[in-house]
Amino acid sequence: MTTVLEIMANHRSIRSFDKRPVSQEKLEKIIATAQMASTSNFIQAYSVIQVTDQEKRKQLAHFSGDQSYVEQAPVFLVFCADLYRIQQVIEYKGEEANFSTIESFLLTTIDTALFAQNVMLAAESLGLGGVYIGGIRNQPEQVSEVLDLPQLVMPLFGMCLGYPAEPIPDQKPRLPLSVVLHQNTYKKEQLNEIHKYDQEIGNYYRKRTNGKREDTWSTMMARLFSKPLRKILRTFIEQKHFRLD
Repeated sequence: MTTVLEIMANHRSIRSFDKRPVSQEKLEKIIATAQMASTSNFIQAYSVIQVTDQEKRKQLAHFSGDQSYVEQAPVFLVFCADLYRIQQVIEYKGEEANFSTIESFLLTTIDTALFAQNVMLAAESLGLGGVYIGGIRNQPEQVSEVLDLPQLVMPLFGMCLGYPAEPIPDQKPRLPLSVVLHQNTYKKEQLNEIHKYDQEIGNYYRKRTNGKREDTWSTMMARLFSKPLRKILRTFIEQKHFRLD
């Protein structure tokens, strides 16, 4: 039997799927099992939208940066931070909801991420593969309109799921444990290990692209964070009545 550690160690992003459908029964089992993820104060402040309508899929693929697998994957899910139901319950109890600090936003985003990782792990344990779609946040207002999301429900990321098509992609190396695991205090001197890691990543991309891509982790990070990311998000988050104070 494949152990949990083996499943986790074999994770890779799957963007190409074969034609086998994923049964609704299997998907619901995955989701129900994933709900056992830890949740702060038992708030369970997440929802997931299963998108089966092909027109909606097409729109979401476009809004996510024209990622074709959003439209083509057997299963596409959108994970949402959700304080809407909690507000409804509080009002039903005759109280007024107070989501006035950034902590409320952090609680629901952390809850959603923990739940989603459980979904991926459960899916992989059943022979499925998948990939997260952060591009959902490229045009969050349009995504919200497609999915008819109310206030206090924010789309955080998507997930494609299905049976992996051959060939299975090589696994992308992760940062060395020596720069991730710290003992008692934070180890600030990391560049020597990162330089070695850059060589490993460079070899990975050269092999993956037959020499067409020359890249390193450091170069990618410098490219990514040399400009502000998704500046529209703060306004959108506040329009959804999540507070960032």
